[in-house]
Amino acid sequence: MKNFTDIAFTDDVKKVQTELGSRKNYRRMEQNPAPTELSESEIAFIEQSEFFYQATVSSDGWPYVQHRGGPRGFLKVLAGNQIAYADFRGNKQYLSVGNIQSNNRTSIIIMDYPRKARLKVWARSEIVNESENPQLFQQLKHPEYKARIERVIVLTIEALDWNCPQHIKPRFTEQEVAEWFAPHQQRIDELEAEIKALKG
Repeated sequence: MKNFTDIAFTDDVKKVQTELGSRKNYRRMEQNPAPTELSESEIAFIEQSEFFYQATVSSDGWPYVQHRGGPRGFLKVLAGNQIAYADFRGNKQYLSVGNIQSNNRTSIIIMDYPRKARLKVWARSEIVNESENPQLFQQLKHPEYKARIERVIVLTIEALDWNCPQHIKPRFTEQEVAEWFAPHQQRIDELEAEIKALKG
């Protein structure tokens, strides 16, 4: 894998950094060694996700950002620099699929809103059909999620970066709120039972 600055810091970006006074700090960042593969913490972060945002570019040069979601763990690590997800049937516009066929450069942002964390990934995408790799399809199936898998997208990571959490607003799913509230609900039930017994 590369240092993400090798991809993200183009000459235009460096020019703006110089003009606005941040170039000195980011020049030091460029000297940081690039990771050779995903760390254990990154693997855990990736595989606990239920959704991410994916950006591709059309043959006309227009970027397209799409929300990709599924059951927890639908995004899987295949190797030290390779991840994949099941592309479930949706509205059949196939914008991302068409874009990848002409330009496989892909970026994704994986979010964890409760912990205010996000991981940015730059990758090359490959579209894999079931007839080409049925074993991979089986690996990415979720027994309790019945949506049809139309294809698998394999992303070979070229660079990654943990993004600043400063402006991330914590958000919680219905299940996360229920899990947090469960012990409080149990205590409420206990107190109500005690009151009922006293009134007996």
